Amino acid sequence: MTDEAGSPAIAVTVPPEQEVGVFADFAGIWHTPSTFVLDFLSLISPAPQRQLDGAGEVVGAMPARVASRVRIPAEQVFQIIGALQQQADQWLEETGRSEPPEAWTPSV
Repeated sequence: MTDEAGSPAIAVTVPPEQEVGVFADFAGIWHTPSTFVLDFLSLISPAPQRQLDGAGEVVGAMPARVASRVRIPAEQVFQIIGALQQQADQWLEETGRSEPPEAWTPSV
């Protein structure tokens, strides 16, 4: 059995303990020569007070923990980008928005 693009069909089953998924505030993405790694991060406490160093730069970091890490073959990242774009476009259409929301960053 194949899909419209001629790729083999895949029957996906999600184990019951994973059906709910995990919440993440944001993601960190990095790569090796053969793998892309997506770290989905959850904040673990409120942002620290804003402190400035001698140059006027904010110092300190928001404490976060990896809620889930996903490793994918490097060759697959382009299919994932395309699938994310397709879903994002559908979301814009379904919500009646004409453009993506402004970049979201946890408040510091």
